[in-house]
Formats: sequence, structure tokens, C-alpha cells
Amino acid sequence: MIEPFLGTWTLESSENFEAYLGQLGVPAAFRHLAALEKPRITIRAQGERVSIRTESSLKNTEISFRLGEEFDETTADNRKVKSIVTLDGGSLVHVQKWHGKETTIKRQIVNGKMVAKHAMNNVVSTRVYTKS
Repeated sequence: MIEPFLGTWTLESSENFEAYLGQLGVPAAFRHLAALEKPRITIRAQGERVSIRTESSLKNTEISFRLGEEFDETTADNRKVKSIVTLDGGSLVHVQKWHGKETTIKRQIVNGKMVAKHAMNNVVSTRVYTKS
């Protein structure tokens, strides 16, 4: 059920994000700036299409997709990836694949907040968002 995720969310806390960006191959200077950002994420659904818009002072991005269908995505750090977003047991799971690499962003609603776990290799970053 996508409904609990709908709305606008603002970053409240972030843990280990700079290390996660390092796993993605993001240059050090950009990692530091990105880790300081407090992005706003807006998740909408219209019919079968879902969109996730991320806004920050560094860059705004938006993806639009159908749950369970692979799509092309250009990430905020300019990676060209194949992505798929699914609902799995109350979690919104976003998998990105490129050049034999893979990362997963798993979003869950916990006590009214959206908790996003970004994982690649053995590095996990936890980011907590509050509804705006």
C-alpha cells in the first residue's frame, strides 16, 4: 500500500550518508556537500504511476514509474541506472543497477516518520524524514 508514503517529507536526521555515497563512487567534495543537505522528498501517486521528487539546494530530481516495472533513471550524482521500485511487506524498495553494481533504498514508515535505509556492499546509511 503506497498511501502511507504519500506526501512531502523533510530530512530530520542522517547517519553514515557520506560513507554510503563513497560506495557509489561520488567524489569526496560532492559527498561532503550532499551529506550536509536537508532534502525534501515528495511522493505522489496518480493511477498506477508513482513519482518521487527530491529537492535540495544542490540538485532537484524526479522519477516517475509503475511499481514492479524497470525504468531508466539518472541519479542526482549523474549515474545512469536501471531501477525498479516495489512494495514489499510495507516497505517501498528501490533497487538501482549499473555497471555490474547494485544499491538498494528501502523506505518504511515507523512511528509516523519515513525511515530510508540506503545500502551498498556492507555500508548502510539511515536517513529519517518527518512529514511536512
